[in-house]
Amino acid sequence: MINKPSVMNNKRFSYFIILTFIAGSLLLIAVQINSAKNTKELIKNNNRLLNELRSSNHLREIDRDILGVESRIRASIATNDTTHLEGIDQKINQIENFLDSLSKDNADSVEEKLIHRLSVLAMEKKTTKEKLLHRYFSLGNMDDQTSIANPRARKISNEITSITAKIYESRRLHMVELSKRSEEMGQKARMYDISLLILLILSGAIVGYHILRQFKRQRLLIQELDVAEKKASVAAQTKENFLANMSHEIRTPLSGILGFTNLLQKRPLDTTSAEFVSSIQRSGENLMAIINDILDLSKIEAGMMRITPGIFSINGLVNSVETFFAERAKEKGLTIASKVEASIPDTLTGDATRLTQILVNLLGNAIKFTDQGSINIEIYNKQQTEKEVIVGFKVTDTGIGIDKEKLNEVFERFNQGEDSITRNYGGTGLGLSIVKSLILLQNGDIEVSSEQGKGTTFHFYIPYGIAKEQLNTIPAVDTNYFKDKSNTPLRVLVVDDNAINQSLMKHLLLQWNIDFETASNGLEAVEYLRNNDCDLVLMDIQMPQMDGYAATQQIREELKLNIPIIAMTAHALAGEREKCISRGMNEYISKPIKEEELFKLISNFGLNERNHKEIKIEEKPPVYQYIDLTYTQSVSGGDKSFEKIVSQQFIDNVPNHLQQLITAYQNKDFTTVKLRAHDLKSSVAIMGLLPLLQEKLDTLEMITEENPTAETILEDVKNIISQAVSETEEFSKSL
Repeated sequence: MINKPSVMNNKRFSYFIILTFIAGSLLLIAVQINSAKNTKELIKNNNRLLNELRSSNHLREIDRDILGVESRIRASIATNDTTHLEGIDQKINQIENFLDSLSKDNADSVEEKLIHRLSVLAMEKKTTKEKLLHRYFSLGNMDDQTSIANPRARKISNEITSITAKIYESRRLHMVELSKRSEEMGQKARMYDISLLILLILSGAIVGYHILRQFKRQRLLIQELDVAEKKASVAAQTKENFLANMSHEIRTPLSGILGFTNLLQKRPLDTTSAEFVSSIQRSGENLMAIINDILDLSKIEAGMMRITPGIFSINGLVNSVETFFAERAKEKGLTIASKVEASIPDTLTGDATRLTQILVNLLGNAIKFTDQGSINIEIYNKQQTEKEVIVGFKVTDTGIGIDKEKLNEVFERFNQGEDSITRNYGGTGLGLSIVKSLILLQNGDIEVSSEQGKGTTFHFYIPYGIAKEQLNTIPAVDTNYFKDKSNTPLRVLVVDDNAINQSLMKHLLLQWNIDFETASNGLEAVEYLRNNDCDLVLMDIQMPQMDGYAATQQIREELKLNIPIIAMTAHALAGEREKCISRGMNEYISKPIKEEELFKLISNFGLNERNHKEIKIEEKPPVYQYIDLTYTQSVSGGDKSFEKIVSQQFIDNVPNHLQQLITAYQNKDFTTVKLRAHDLKSSVAIMGLLPLLQEKLDTLEMITEENPTAETILEDVKNIISQAVSETEEFSKSL
């Protein structure tokens, strides 16, 4: 289990990472902005320094140029040659332009005065040159010694040299200052770079430390989760084993109860005994239903409920479910009807067992909670493609209904519409939860609508595949061969350690044409098969000394026998059938054993007609007008003594019941008439008279006074039963 502090630590770590990222980002931005500003100032300062350097060079050139102009003037006077004066104007103009550029960006007033003075002196040189040219063009010579020997001229030249030196010195000092500033800015830039690097290293180290710490915590958490998962797996396995063992322990005695109850119901019983046996049967079936619900719930919780697709007939399935509930509905005076939309393909691919389970659950609830009215099943085509059809189902009843406030809770486990429902109707509240889970497992959905006192409608849909071949009829398994005792008997070995189960199997198999032996554990079974031939093995799973799995393994590997082995166990958890088959068994049947299901399994394994079947002389059975021996002979399984006993009971008891009915009618005791008419239905059914007398006896059950119609019906019943008794006497003599 993940504790709360771990969750909090994870949140704190997330917050820390976010805050660290934000703070680091802001700090990096601030450092970067300052670094960018410093770099910009450094570049600007370097540009100024470069300009100062250029200015210093130009100052030297100005000094040289002015002195050069002075030399040219002197040369032109000495030689009286005007060519020496050429280019002086250009030089003076260049000097003026440079001095203007120096003055434009200069903020030093002293230096500005020097620049201005230098400009004036340069212009005086230009004026001197103009005077000399004017003299030359006027007098024809430039012999002006005053311009050469004039002390003022010398003074001007010295002043020019002095001014340029002062300006140069000022510029040099300015350059030194700019150099110092550049050095300071460079140091500041390095400081920013180092700070940025340190910040990145520290941030990376802190984040890295916390990430490594978090990884360590996650590794520990994963280890804890792994341990917890293993514990959960062990707990789930323990729970599954417990449910399997409990299922086995509960189903084993319950299968005996239900099995012997079924056998007891086939014997002649008086009314009270039949009622007791019927109550035992219903109670056992209810208990089995509860056990099955709990096991289904455990399968769903464990994710082990399997959906097994197969081919089935939707019409046949619905008809079977309707037939299954027809008698229960009739007992409560309800009508049950079904309608399948013609557009639905009859042969579908899906899990017919789960669909049957869903419909049985919904119809069982409908009958349980409906006291009068009807139950309708509607199957319609919700949507269809080439390969798939979504089949919709509506199960509607006219029962007690569900409160609208409780509709959202009906699919919850251990929940019913009202608290009083459990007291009045029973049940665990698991059925609808299982129904919804089964529908969702098949990619369907379910909803419910209801009005209290008027009824309930469950509406669900499930997608099914459309079978490539549409089958009109599904062939039924013929089990009559093994009921005919005139055939060569089948040799079966029953392996079970439970005495009750052995006794039950003995009574079941004695009704069939089967010779059987019993073994109490796997060792006895292996030893028996080592020395004896056998056609089929019914193998229990959980047994002392050697269980069914180990016994099957020895039969396959040591004895090298391919004899069919049917697993026969009270285990009912998911995967049990697959486990049995993987261990070498051929099929699986769950306890309590259902007679017809066992018949089908035996027949499906190729135990059809034996090659050494005895040749019988067929006798044409007599034809009777009233009695029909089909049911009697199917129950007897060829046991003539049983048929003789039943026939004699019919001859002895039915005329007396008929006389009691007639006497009660004559005495106007219509309560007794109703009871005797109802009893006669059961009594005449054994000889196949119910189709002839059903409607007449139903009418006699409903009469409340004498009338000509009732008397006519009573006379008809008397005649039919009299003729039937005569035919039964004839049949009894032929046995």
